[in-house]
Amino acid sequence: MTVIKPHASHWGYFDAVVEDGRLVGVRPFARDPFPGTLIESMPDVVHAACRIDRPYVRRGWLRGERRGAPRGSDPFVPLSWDRVTRLLAEETRRVRAEHGPSAIYGGSYGWSSAGRFHHAKTQLQRFLGLGGGFTSSVTSYSYATGQTLMPHVLGTNEVVLGRVTDWAAIAANARLMLCFGGLAAKNGLISNGGGGAHEYLPLMRRAAAAGVRFVGISPCRGDMEAELGAEWVPIRPGTDAAMMLAMAHAILAAGKEDREFLATRCVGWERLRAYVAGEADGVAKTPEWAEPITGVPAATIRRLALECAAKPTMLTAAWSLQRADYGEQPWWMLVALAAMLGTIGRPGQGVAFGYGSINGMGTPRRELPAVSMPPVRNAGLHIPVARITEMLERPGGTLEYNGRTITLPDIRIIWWAGGNPFHHHQDLNRFLRAWSRAETIVAQEPWWTPLARHADIVLPATTTLERNDIASSSRDRFVRAMHQAIPPQGEARNDFDMLADVADALGYRDRFTEQRDEGAWLRHLYERWRQACARMGFEAPDFERFWAEGHVEVPPPEPEEAYTQFAEFAADPAGHPLDTPSGKVELFSETIAAMGYADCPGHPVWIAPREWLGAQAAAAYPLHLLSDQPATRLHGQLDPGRVAAADKIQGRQPIRMHPEDAAARGLREGEVVRVFNARGACLAGLRLDPGLLRGVAAMATGAWFDPLEPGVPGSLCVHGNPNVLTPDIGTSRLGQGPSAQSCLVQVERWEGPLPPVKVHLPPPVAEEETLP
Repeated sequence: MTVIKPHASHWGYFDAVVEDGRLVGVRPFARDPFPGTLIESMPDVVHAACRIDRPYVRRGWLRGERRGAPRGSDPFVPLSWDRVTRLLAEETRRVRAEHGPSAIYGGSYGWSSAGRFHHAKTQLQRFLGLGGGFTSSVTSYSYATGQTLMPHVLGTNEVVLGRVTDWAAIAANARLMLCFGGLAAKNGLISNGGGGAHEYLPLMRRAAAAGVRFVGISPCRGDMEAELGAEWVPIRPGTDAAMMLAMAHAILAAGKEDREFLATRCVGWERLRAYVAGEADGVAKTPEWAEPITGVPAATIRRLALECAAKPTMLTAAWSLQRADYGEQPWWMLVALAAMLGTIGRPGQGVAFGYGSINGMGTPRRELPAVSMPPVRNAGLHIPVARITEMLERPGGTLEYNGRTITLPDIRIIWWAGGNPFHHHQDLNRFLRAWSRAETIVAQEPWWTPLARHADIVLPATTTLERNDIASSSRDRFVRAMHQAIPPQGEARNDFDMLADVADALGYRDRFTEQRDEGAWLRHLYERWRQACARMGFEAPDFERFWAEGHVEVPPPEPEEAYTQFAEFAADPAGHPLDTPSGKVELFSETIAAMGYADCPGHPVWIAPREWLGAQAAAAYPLHLLSDQPATRLHGQLDPGRVAAADKIQGRQPIRMHPEDAAARGLREGEVVRVFNARGACLAGLRLDPGLLRGVAAMATGAWFDPLEPGVPGSLCVHGNPNVLTPDIGTSRLGQGPSAQSCLVQVERWEGPLPPVKVHLPPPVAEEETLP
């Protein structure tokens, strides 16, 4: 018998098609105007060969081989849930007693599930927080640098990830949109918390049809959708700040700066003006100065600058732009450009970040909360998320971050749920060495991902299809009921239930569960959301109706309510000041300047990246590698599925190169190549792309890390994970974000026998009775 169940994922809402307890197909949500193809991989991954069927423990850990022991090569021993639960409780109790709560790192990342209750990070951090605290992370790999910077400059992070100026306002009022880093179509198919309406592409197209001219400033032509008819301005990676400074100089030289806006709504203009003009350092930041740095002709820089001054303009930059050496600088300078134009707060104009980075940015919406779990306070330590390797390498050392000095903890337990650091983190060989410093590594995972393979205790988690939940996102107008479609596979359990049992062994089950099971929690969370909506003018249906109908739609705002960010500030800066020390746009920040960071001074500047095509290192590694988001999966999720598999070349992640760069190396389309630098090497399948700037190569992230010699740092990744190549260096002492986009490599043909990709199969398993 065929059964249809409503469900949801970060890559779209869908109906699950089930036959005899097995997921056999998916159907896009009927209300989605632009559904993607990623949902087609769901049956493959739910029933994949690499599902974890029961709890396992690394054999060496059971034999006492813990701190300093390599992970990734040991076989795993199957154990019962009862025994694993006791081991976890004993180890947690011991470490807390001997080393304190900061010795437990509660890892994870926010993409584990669109469901808001069975959200692995939330459940894990609730468990650890109620148990006495833990070390956790702040900021996001996606926009850590900008997330730290923008409160200093504009007084809010809403300009990065919140309710930015919407596409309706842009279409009605702007006539030019400059997009640094582009507006990649593939990113518009992803929504954290799920998406019922993929409106990103239709809204962009409407803006183009309304007369907005788009300009994509990026090394990759494909970062702009072809239907927008955008002008492509190829630029050397990592040099956007130099181009923006040169645009500022051209506006200044033509006398086109908005002096009234700069005088009444900004602080620090004279300091920045002196730097742009060259009065501060003797170097005028002219378009001619920027041309040899950026590769963009001076005439193009000047033309675009004067066009911005002549037309209603929206400026934007992708999140990826600040994931590079000194990534604060281009974002800060883009705000400064908008301030010079006087467009901040004007209808459909100004500056915002992330339009091309995720679905829902700029979507007209009512301001309502998302369904969410109540927070639990963590009294422990917090570190920037991209500095995990340093934390493990240097216990007791210090780390400067955003004006503070953090003493790094001595981590004994790493407990990770719903994330894969072997995808998100950089310089994986260095990371692998640091990873071995922990005594115990716990992974809650549905699959034998690289995280699970490099853990000590592996707990099999259910997928979303094996439990009930609610999907919700503040960027989407739908809330979706996620009905359990199939029974748990093998001995898999949901994160809430497994952690409740450990909490029980530690004596605080009732505080963790609040004496609610799954069904009671879903009703509770929905009712909290319903009451909050009622206070804001929206009457949501009761839970029974919502669960039966499968979704709730929040009516969008009326068209005449097109939203422009900072409009109130622009109209009345005294009555509606920004949340900065001055209440104004801080083109020079006294707060940042007082930190004394040479790598992020008090106003935006040009600092040459450590790795770029103008660096000395380019003589040995002459290709700038960009590691972008994949179109065939979400980060590392869905990698075992059919959509990702169809895109690979001889089972490897593709690397895109300009045909002339490939020809110079004697390489042909479809060959397997070795991509390498001093940090590591991986295999990839070659794909030619004339839409790349010469000297630039691109590989999507997310191919599961698959070293030729498991557990051995420096081993060749046979599958094509670019993070064996990317540097693990903070953007600056201010933001301490990842700098993955500053990466030089060389590429050559792979001449040896082609090693198999094994990461989508289970690792070696030892029988329990073989243990001494």
